[in-house]
Amino acid sequence: MSESEQVERMARPRMAAGALFCDAQGRVLLVRPSYKPMWEIPGGYIETGESPLSACRREVEEELGIRPPIGPLLVVDWAPNDAEGDKVLYLFDGGELSPDTAASIKLASDELLAAEFHAVEDLDQLLIPRLARRVKQAMAARAQGRPVYLEHGGLPAQ
Repeated sequence: MSESEQVERMARPRMAAGALFCDAQGRVLLVRPSYKPMWEIPGGYIETGESPLSACRREVEEELGIRPPIGPLLVVDWAPNDAEGDKVLYLFDGGELSPDTAASIKLASDELLAAEFHAVEDLDQLLIPRLARRVKQAMAARAQGRPVYLEHGGLPAQ
């Protein structure tokens, strides 16, 4: 196989990074995009030459207007999508937001309609199924103190 054929066969997934923020009651911070019907977590696509962690920090600041410390990686999720192409999604631990920090959120008005904390048991109704699975796995990874690899938002078959 020629080098150009090898390059052509290489995966070129889109990558995105987000943060899992909670409040003192263990509820998850979700954002309501103006351009999608369902809720999301804060985050977005990684730009060329940008690390997943840097992208997460940038997206949180752009979307929420805050710069909280971003903790360790919780999840890497391989998410194939026939319509949009394969994606690799990183979810970092944003920790617990203090009431003062939560109150200082200033939404990117061109992108987001709302940012609210929601109970984990409500995630299945608010998020697309794959994202709901990813967020619940991230909560478990946080509790276990170790990151987890996912496929389609769930643990891969053994």
